[in-house]
Amino acid sequence: MLDLVLLRHGESVWNAENLFTGWIDVELSPRGEDEAVAAGRLMAAEADLDLRLLHTSVLVRAIATAELALREVGRSWLPVRRDWRLNERHYGALQGLNKKETAAQHGEEQVHLWRRSYDVPPPPTPSDDPGNPGNDPRYRDVDSGDLPLTECLADVVKRVVPYWERAIVPDLRAEGAKGGAVLVVAHGNSIRALRKHIEAIPDADIPDLEIPTGIPFRYHFDEDLSVVSSRYLGNPEEALAAAESVRRQSQL
Repeated sequence: MLDLVLLRHGESVWNAENLFTGWIDVELSPRGEDEAVAAGRLMAAEADLDLRLLHTSVLVRAIATAELALREVGRSWLPVRRDWRLNERHYGALQGLNKKETAAQHGEEQVHLWRRSYDVPPPPTPSDDPGNPGNDPRYRDVDSGDLPLTECLADVVKRVVPYWERAIVPDLRAEGAKGGAVLVVAHGNSIRALRKHIEAIPDADIPDLEIPTGIPFRYHFDEDLSVVSSRYLGNPEEALAAAESVRRQSQL
């Protein structure tokens, strides 16, 4: 059986300040660090979970979450693959703005459409903006045509699914043959994109899927990558409450 754990990073400083973050690199808040440690303890409590390999985005909040969590599991030494395709959704010109202030300026209906629709992206970041990922050295080897200036969730799906098929699935098969598991530490929207693909969630339903910070979600697959079981680790009611908290944050 193939074993996969998905983990959204802990709360970031900008999450706490209610700012659009996207590809802007911000640190974990103190609460986010605590969530990462707690996630590690939940994984350590799974007696049959043998983590063998880690995938993360190239954003610091995901990297720091993985490091803190794996320290608790005693697996800081895991091999790591990092890829920009696991980054959060690029929020375009909204990045760095306060969500409530943006709603006051553009109207709640418009901002809700930018945030929660499946296929409507926000206005793009100007190409000469310092926040253009083309100016960031971590993306210097990426074709400039692949780097977004804005994204909707459908765009995230288009970049995440090929990475799933090309990188994560082969690792799942290789580690699964040895009884091991793969850990992916990423972001709310890149994990939503993965779960949409894995669970065949319809376009119309995926905006309703909320991903709580800092709570590992574990899959077991058969050899055909059909889901045998899936669940949040720890107390299911706490995971539901955390997801509901994320849902409230999305309400302007």
